[in-house]
Amino acid sequence: MSALLALLLLYALVCAAAYFAQDRMLFPAPAARAAIPAGAERLLLKAADGVRLAGLRLPATAPAPNAPLILAFAGNGTYADDAAGLLHELLPASDVVAFHYRGYPPSGGSPSARAIAEDALRVHDAAARRFAGRRIVVVGFSIGSGFAAHVAARRPVAGLVLVTPFDSLAKVAAARLPFLPVTFLFRHPLDPAAELRAARTPTAILAAADDRLVRPERTEALRRAVPRLAYDRTIADADHNSIYWDPAFRAALPAAVEAVLLSGS
Repeated sequence: MSALLALLLLYALVCAAAYFAQDRMLFPAPAARAAIPAGAERLLLKAADGVRLAGLRLPATAPAPNAPLILAFAGNGTYADDAAGLLHELLPASDVVAFHYRGYPPSGGSPSARAIAEDALRVHDAAARRFAGRRIVVVGFSIGSGFAAHVAARRPVAGLVLVTPFDSLAKVAAARLPFLPVTFLFRHPLDPAAELRAARTPTAILAAADDRLVRPERTEALRRAVPRLAYDRTIADADHNSIYWDPAFRAALPAAVEAVLLSGS
């Protein structure tokens, strides 16, 4: 009986540690920021609760008529600068706008999925005012795909591109920690599948064949939920992190943007 009680106490301590550590696990501080490309414009925005959000705009290097504005949401282990820089490289005809999540310097505040999702709407609205009349394509990477989906479900964007996306952040966490009651411990709900079921936004999915963080079944569940899947590509031999350097991905991302725009025209 004493051994059983000790095991139960140990399990309770593990659950408590997971409950309180999930902020750091889901929103880790990236080790370093990429160099800011020349010509970048620094942006500032105040969130609904007064938190200061910092972002940047990278102007197109090869502007083209009717090119969309790209609104980017980075992965949880990268800064907005990195996501914007990648899109700036792959989509030279478009301006790119990205903001650092709250809790990611130089933005203020503390991160949470709920607060960042609301910030994402505010970022979209500011960009839509600044670039009035411009079509907006929202691109989300990893956890950022959840925030991108949140925007697409609530704002009239021209297209949505999701890279290594998932149907439910809680289900991703549960797959990673099957020995814990994640459903009861999880404090950062983010459910792109539920949000996109009623959305009419043309959507593209770019997945990694060897993704061990977002397992194939989580991406497949999202595919089934998307009403207008305009482009779907799985990059062979790529994992959750290496996909960004894969030549096939670098060709597929511009193709995905073009596909969602054509589907919506």
